[in-house]
This record gives sequence, structure tokens and C-alpha cells, in this order.
Amino acid sequence: MIELIRQSWPWYIAGPMIGLTVPALLILGNKSFGISSSLRHICASCLPANIPFFKYDWKKEVWNLVFVSGIFLGGAIAANLLGNPNPVEIHPVLASELAGYGITHYSNLIPDDIINWQSLMTMKGFLMIIAGGFLVGFGARYAGGCTSGHAIMGLSNLQWPSLVATACFMAGGFIMANLILPFIFSL
Repeated sequence: MIELIRQSWPWYIAGPMIGLTVPALLILGNKSFGISSSLRHICASCLPANIPFFKYDWKKEVWNLVFVSGIFLGGAIAANLLGNPNPVEIHPVLASELAGYGITHYSNLIPDDIINWQSLMTMKGFLMIIAGGFLVGFGARYAGGCTSGHAIMGLSNLQWPSLVATACFMAGGFIMANLILPFIFSL
């Protein structure tokens, strides 16, 4: 059983399992799903401030906090107990392109050449880690949710704003990967 959990699952199994979260949430009476909203719930529960954005009944959304805690716990278990000793497999064409950027270590899901404490103090590292993190958080707030909320739940509910947000997320990802990221790596 451990070997079954440890290996990568094909898209035709993992995809429908992700898709089944939508009817499960609808059956449970939840019409929203996303990860970025959990930070708002944490702030609303911990900060006794008179900020209107945090004044709502966050206890109705406690399931979301349990869900996010489960994601964290599942990631910790997977990283510490189910870790795959083999390096991440990268397509040869992508590997040669990444080698041009100086990325050659694939032992983790995130290459050590990009995300590490030493690179944080460089301009490239600052742009990718700090500025990139800020832009992801700002974008999720500006779009009214994150990619998981809009692309999984919003599109399933046929919400027009989620279609627009998902199209913008995809366009931004293509622009970042093909135009901005090569520029950052050239610094």
C-alpha cells in the first residue's frame, strides 16, 4: 500500500479525484473553495482589530482551516515518510533549457538552484522569492481568490469571474515562463 501511495498517480486518477471535491463541497453546503481565503479566516480569528475586512463569522468557515491544516499535515507526512529517493524526472528538452539558466539540481520538487537561503540575498533570488510571493498574494486578493478556488470551484459553478480569472492566471503563467523568467535568470 505504501508503494502505491508513494508513486505518481496518472492524470486519469488524480484529476477525477480533484474534481470530486466540487460535488462533495456542494453536498456539504459549501459554495466556495480555495486556499487563499484561509489566511483571512486565520486573521479574523486571531486579530481582535476593528478592520471591516476581518469582521465576519469566521467560525462558519472553520472547515477551510481544517482542510488547509490537512494539506500541511499531508505534505509533511509525504516529505518525511513517503519521500521518493529518485530525483524528479525532467524532460530532456526542458532540462537543457533550464541548464542554460544554471538550474541543474532536480533532487527536490523545487530546484535548489532557485530557492535557497543563499540566493535570497541576490537580486535574482529577491525577485523570485520575495517579489514573486508578494505578487502571488496580491494577485489572489485582487482576483478574489486563488487558482484552486477559481479554476476548480468557480468554473464548476459556471461563474463568469472565475473564467476571466483563470484565463488571466494562465496568460500570466505563460508570460512569466516565457518572457519574464528568462529575463530574471539573465541578471
